[in-house]
Amino acid sequence: MRSDKDDLKARARIRNAALELFGAEGVAGVSLRAVATRAGVSHALVLHHFGSKEGLRKECDAYVVSLVRGGPGVEALEDTTGLAAMLEAAGPVRRYLGRAFLDGAPEAAALYDEIVDATERWLEQGVAEGWARPGEDPRARAAIYVTWLLAPLAFGEHLSRVLGLPDPHDLDATLRYSRAGVEILTRGVFADDRVLTAWEAVRKERRAR
Repeated sequence: MRSDKDDLKARARIRNAALELFGAEGVAGVSLRAVATRAGVSHALVLHHFGSKEGLRKECDAYVVSLVRGGPGVEALEDTTGLAAMLEAAGPVRRYLGRAFLDGAPEAAALYDEIVDATERWLEQGVAEGWARPGEDPRARAAIYVTWLLAPLAFGEHLSRVLGLPDPHDLDATLRYSRAGVEILTRGVFADDRVLTAWEAVRKERRAR
């Protein structure tokens, strides 16, 4: 007799297999039988847990959003085990997101919106707790933050070429370029305000027209 714990493990294994296959081939190009084979379970068990491919896709969407909704979190960033787990999950998740956005499905747009919503709440929590700086436009900041994190999905081929990375989604590759991103976000790039001052001058001029 299967226990609830066994069911949860099987469900997670099926979801992870779907994330990998959907990311590599797109939802339309993957059958539930293929997911079952990758997960090492029966087709009937996939149907038992998710009912249909649409149900499985929604589970993948919910999982991706759940990773963002919690954000990496200060605790995870201070705990190397939590940080490693987050980074290891990132490869399949990014591939899944990349395929979803490339396919241009309405679900992808809704998923992007929800990720931005979750990120905006996370950053505002950071402002309240003192580990994130306040911004002039929290909504725009969250949208740019998400888009920036997703940029390797669109520019993966170029990123691989310029940095000499066989696979931009590989954990070692992720550790390399994510370090640069974290450094930019934490320490900044510019040593003074000249670029921001120039931007403010352009906005002031346009408002004066």
